Amino acid sequence: MAYPHTLDGVDFDARPIQIRRIGTRDLWQSLRQGYDDFCARPSFGAFVILIYPLFALLFTLALRGEGLLYLAFPMVAGFALLGPVVSVALFEMSRRREAGLELSWRAAFGFVHSDRFAPILALSLVMMLLYVAWLVLAESLYMGLFGANPPATVGEFAERLVTTESGFALILYGNVIGILFAFAALAISVVAFPLLLDRRVSMLSAVGTSIRAVTFNLYVMLLWGLVVGALFALGAALFLIGLAAVLPILGHATWHLYRRLIL
Repeated sequence: MAYPHTLDGVDFDARPIQIRRIGTRDLWQSLRQGYDDFCARPSFGAFVILIYPLFALLFTLALRGEGLLYLAFPMVAGFALLGPVVSVALFEMSRRREAGLELSWRAAFGFVHSDRFAPILALSLVMMLLYVAWLVLAESLYMGLFGANPPATVGEFAERLVTTESGFALILYGNVIGILFAFAALAISVVAFPLLLDRRVSMLSAVGTSIRAVTFNLYVMLLWGLVVGALFALGAALFLIGLAAVLPILGHATWHLYRRLIL
């Protein structure tokens, strides 16, 4: 059953969209509120514990078996591009907590029965295409520098990276390209996903609003991107287990950041 104007009794906000200028204090407050939301329903991060790290580890192992070890880092790092996609239910949980509604797994995915699901799904597909484009470009970069000769072992791959000019070039160009992709993902999605849950707008309108909000607060949003990247890297460095806490907290925090950016 679809709910064209409400989602479990919460009216969609029909006010005109206005973008607010924020400061660094808003970032830290959003993180604190995100942590509070996570503590209020810590078990909700179970899907990250069970699926997200396992998915990354299995893909890394599969790549090693297929001789595509050089794509392991881009694949794991690129998962940050999909963070907003897997965080939609977290945004909904924070939204429901604000409204004093039930906090449960079923309720968090209630948006799939509303007219908000179609634009959210469309934007999710856009983010997945961005992730695929990142992997294709990463592979093309490696092939351009090393040719069609994939490393057989982790040791061989590491040796290529740190002892050859091509390896240093791969590190440099790969990181520059990765930063550009990460910024694109941030600009496209940081406001768009929560906006689609909160208001009756199209996907294109939500993406446009997100890009304007980021450019209007460029310095602060670049800092937010660095915070997200640093926390993501920390979680991934802990054999991806740290992501079980990092991703839910960042997901909830993104909702509160949206609340500060959009009036």
